[in-house]
Amino acid sequence: MNYSTPPSKINQFNFILVLFNLVEYYSSSYILPSTSYNYNKSPLVHMCDHINIDFFSADDHCSIVPANRIDDGMSELEDEPWTMVGKKGNQFILNDRPFYFNGFNTYWLMVFGADVSTRGKVTEVFQEASSVGLSVCRTWAFNDGQWRALQKSPSVYDEDVFKSLDFVVSEAKRNKIRLILSLVNNWSDYGGKPQYLKWGKDAGLNVTSEDDFFTDPTLKTYYKNHVQTVLNRVNTYTNVTYKDDPTIFAWELMNEPRCTSDPSGDKLQAWIQEMAAYVKSIDPNHLLEIGLEGFYGPSTPERAQFNPNSYATQVGTDFVRNHQVFGVDFASVHIYADSWITDAVSNAQLDFYNTWLQSHIEDADKNLRMPVVFAEFGVSAKDPCYNSSFRDATYKLVYKTLMESAKRGGSGAGSLMWQLFPQGTDYMNDGYAIILSKSPSMSDILALNSARLDVVNTACSWNCRWSCRKRFHTLDHAEEL
Repeated sequence: MNYSTPPSKINQFNFILVLFNLVEYYSSSYILPSTSYNYNKSPLVHMCDHINIDFFSADDHCSIVPANRIDDGMSELEDEPWTMVGKKGNQFILNDRPFYFNGFNTYWLMVFGADVSTRGKVTEVFQEASSVGLSVCRTWAFNDGQWRALQKSPSVYDEDVFKSLDFVVSEAKRNKIRLILSLVNNWSDYGGKPQYLKWGKDAGLNVTSEDDFFTDPTLKTYYKNHVQTVLNRVNTYTNVTYKDDPTIFAWELMNEPRCTSDPSGDKLQAWIQEMAAYVKSIDPNHLLEIGLEGFYGPSTPERAQFNPNSYATQVGTDFVRNHQVFGVDFASVHIYADSWITDAVSNAQLDFYNTWLQSHIEDADKNLRMPVVFAEFGVSAKDPCYNSSFRDATYKLVYKTLMESAKRGGSGAGSLMWQLFPQGTDYMNDGYAIILSKSPSMSDILALNSARLDVVNTACSWNCRWSCRKRFHTLDHAEEL
């Protein structure tokens, strides 16, 4: 913002290597494997044989899954019906269990699917993601007025491109991956606010600023019509209406909304309120998020210290206030220390990552009481100071911080790396892309994080109350270290 033929197996490592990575990867080895990884059957067939769950309060009446039943639980999960992800309190739930996820961004899926010569890349990226246990993908459900446009002009659609989006959704389901679909861009890529402004001018509207997107009645109607069209779309591959499809994890109002003409945040707040209500009036069942970067605004001046720079307070967004809008189900945050922090050395970037993660998890826990997803993060290989070791350390920090939140039943619900590419798409690489065949260390990191999150998701019984706070401990295999 790359694999030509996915192998049937990826990164099978022996027991000693797994233990080494686990101990190195996390400061506390609370889960230790007893068998080698094998992704031949499914991305997450490996489970730990020995695990204990200790609940803080006996009054919660949570039952403990016996250690010898963990693998049985995985088999049950594989056979469970494909149902919608929901939310209860600060956790996502799926089939009455917690759902903490490891995910990725690949924004261009719909455009690639529209051309028969590149359509196979859609399947490849889902297969590769599944091979390392990634279970949620964020991608664009928009392309406004540009090359291979979905929406050629207001409410005028290219059916072939729409069928490509249908294909993306159907392929995601086939690979057991859920989708966060973003509905418009703040930026000019794929149209976004600038294209809506152009359409307005072409229609004779007196609009002069891209931020008129948030206030002009006609431009808002253009957006609402797009929302209505996408949510009511009947998939030509599955015959399932989008608003009824469990493959869709959530809708995103906009990628990285900003309204710099109004630093108070009132204009954007009003737009979020109006559009959240509109989406929910059509589809009350799917989850909804805004698409924010996470900058703190006027409602929480004491939190401004955590912003990457002073400019972040002037872009018209307000992390806490915006996410308090009725109908918004979970918070979103992006992290780009290498572009937000000028001339930062590696340690400064890692320090920022840690503070940014912790502050937003704390706000989601205490103020918003909702899940928070770190929906974009990565390290650019185009940075002059880039090295793969620093990239790996950054990913490990993100995953460790979210795992610590998950261990206590906290709001840190998932992350979406920016971004996953298959082989042969290097020409589109913005510097952040991870190509598994070229990054064995990242393949291992992703697979380990997925497996550990899956233990969290499967360790609690169906009768477990969601107020439970969980701790995981190593019980056995100490002698095997």
